[in-house]
Amino acid sequence: MAARLWKKILFIILVVACLFNIVSKLVKKMPFLDELKTSAEYVMQQENEKNEKN
Repeated sequence: MAARLWKKILFIILVVACLFNIVSKLVKKMPFLDELKTSAEYVMQQENEKNEKN
């Protein structure tokens, strides 16, 4: 009986640890401000190329 309980508790801890690991890797991938800066630079570059063609 106690073995079942420990098995369930350890399984829940394992699942939570895996989810925490996945979420932390996704969040730390690239800071949001850096992503915005990169996107803005890309848009500006595209606009400049469009203006040069016209």
